[in-house]
Amino acid sequence: MLRVVSWNINGIRSPLQGVVYEEPNNRTTMAMGRILDNLDADIVCFQETKVTRDALTEPLAIIEGYNAYFSFSRNRSGYSGVATFCKDSATPVAAEEGLSGLLATQNGDVGCYGNMDEFTQEELRALDSEGRALLTQHKIRTWEGKEKTLTVINVYCPHADPGKPERLAFKMRFYRLLQIRAEALLAAGSHVIILGDLNTAHRPIDHWDAVNLEYFEEDPGRKWMDGLLSNLGCQAGSHVRPFIDSYRYFQPKQEGAFTCWSTVTGARHLNYGSRLDYVLGDRTLVIDTFQDSFLLPEMMGSDHCPVGAVLNVSSVPAKQCPPLCTRFLPEFAGTQLKILHFLVHLKQDPVFKQSALPLSNQTQVKMRPNKARVHSSRPRPSSTRGQKQLMSYFQSSSRLQASANLELPSLGTLVTPKTPEDKVTAKVVEGQSKASEAKNEKEVRISFWKSVLGGPLPMPLCRGHKEPCVMRTVKKPGPNLGRHFYMCARPQGPPTDPSARCNFFLWSRPS
Repeated sequence: MLRVVSWNINGIRSPLQGVVYEEPNNRTTMAMGRILDNLDADIVCFQETKVTRDALTEPLAIIEGYNAYFSFSRNRSGYSGVATFCKDSATPVAAEEGLSGLLATQNGDVGCYGNMDEFTQEELRALDSEGRALLTQHKIRTWEGKEKTLTVINVYCPHADPGKPERLAFKMRFYRLLQIRAEALLAAGSHVIILGDLNTAHRPIDHWDAVNLEYFEEDPGRKWMDGLLSNLGCQAGSHVRPFIDSYRYFQPKQEGAFTCWSTVTGARHLNYGSRLDYVLGDRTLVIDTFQDSFLLPEMMGSDHCPVGAVLNVSSVPAKQCPPLCTRFLPEFAGTQLKILHFLVHLKQDPVFKQSALPLSNQTQVKMRPNKARVHSSRPRPSSTRGQKQLMSYFQSSSRLQASANLELPSLGTLVTPKTPEDKVTAKVVEGQSKASEAKNEKEVRISFWKSVLGGPLPMPLCRGHKEPCVMRTVKKPGPNLGRHFYMCARPQGPPTDPSARCNFFLWSRPS
């Protein structure tokens, strides 16, 4: 069996925080290894790693028992990025970063790019500059004993911001490039799996509030998925497409099967989300080899949950990892491990030996084992050139006696004798007076600040549950940017659920 898992991790270092907190003595390597062990997959694909190459550390890049491959954003730090971890038993025969081929190194690449004449070189560079695609190619063996090629495309598709129409165009061009590359690999005889965060809820059943969204079916991303995926509910030949949504293949009518929730509104508590993460396979691969497709909503650490699939095939590992593997990065390659590698053994030059022998007649060279000492017969100058002797740092006894003969005043003339009872009483009185002064000073200070600062006003109660609200701030650009408002503190959920957030809203009065 071959098990593949995809997870938008929302920062590859974010889920590690909980693991490290639970086991503070463990290093990041053990934490990352524990996450991979919990996912229990032969191929694990992460999206939105939010790590650039300069910030990638060895504990994240090299995990015992796995070989890893990363694609980084080249424009922004802490943005986008994907990574694929393969067990050593599923080592790929080739690995490549990007979809266009412009990032290929011509050594260990996947190939098969298709016809990309509709794109300009600048457009292809822009589409691959955000680290959104990573390909690994594997050899698999079916239950019949046939060896075939499987290409896994790990993708993090762009999000279309409603306020930025250029990002919608960027997203659709990325979709188009992804489809061209996947179909080219299929035409070359390879099976293909597209998995990751596609950033589109395909059907109304995949979104919690599809009925209230205007023009849901007319969304360009959903239309693109209609053209890529076969409609399993229709028997007409016109709806046979090259790929199948594996989860809907096994669970065609499962409601509430969401993979992404808003962390701001606490929507995960009531499962008020959408399904943006997919495992898509070509028709022949899904129908013949897929045994199951699943979600892992209990896996915490991100605003997404992992998704995966199980194939009835076995992996045939490559003998050596492709050059893109993190093991071969210069910063992790393991060269110059010992300090002796930095030292060079110097041999004495014969010319130097000959020139060093005819020294002065007054100089004798005496050689001893492992030592060479040069003794000169020239007399040393007797002058100390003003250097002080050791005795000059000591005082003579006459000075000490003179200082000892000085008369000191009697202690009795300076201090008045007191009884032990007087000393104890004086200390108690002094301590009580200091405590009283400090208490009075503190009370005066508190009363002053209370008169100046009235303190925060009590939170208003929402009308639906009569519970204290929470204060939020408007972050959307516009006339209300920065204003505060009150809303129900409960998590977001379906309007029909009485335990979900009510629609209470109240602007905060300016102070």
